[in-house]
Amino acid sequence: MLHAQFDPTARQALAVTAVDAKTRKDLSWQQLADAAGLSVAFVTAALLGQHALPEPAAKAVAELLDLDEDAASLLQTIPTRGSIPGGIPTDPTIYRFHEMLQVYGTTLKALVHEQFGDGIISAINFKLDVRKVADPEGGERAVITLDGKYLPTRPF
Repeated sequence: MLHAQFDPTARQALAVTAVDAKTRKDLSWQQLADAAGLSVAFVTAALLGQHALPEPAAKAVAELLDLDEDAASLLQTIPTRGSIPGGIPTDPTIYRFHEMLQVYGTTLKALVHEQFGDGIISAINFKLDVRKVADPEGGERAVITLDGKYLPTRPF
């Protein structure tokens, strides 16, 4: 049976424990995703308290991290989502995403509505990919793909 959390405290505490175990065991997010058999973005988000893992994935990840049965069960609960507390983020990486949306949010909205009409892009029926590519001018570039299903607004 699926269970949902109404208070994010337990999942936040588990996220701290999971990241500590990941660090202590010198594992990568990709290694954890491979054990779970799911995408690295989804498993990372789940371990950081933002998604529920299916039972086999939760048990595989818990075993790799030496987490107990209660932790494996908690990883299967539907969390209260939202990992950034109110206000402007202070972490530089998260702040840059905030800045990107401040600068390009209205542009993205205008382009989505022009191409699709009135509606939203789902963050539930969604895929995320992060890749590192060479920059032709030297250095590296981050390519981040946000791939969400478009959900039109329906008059009622």
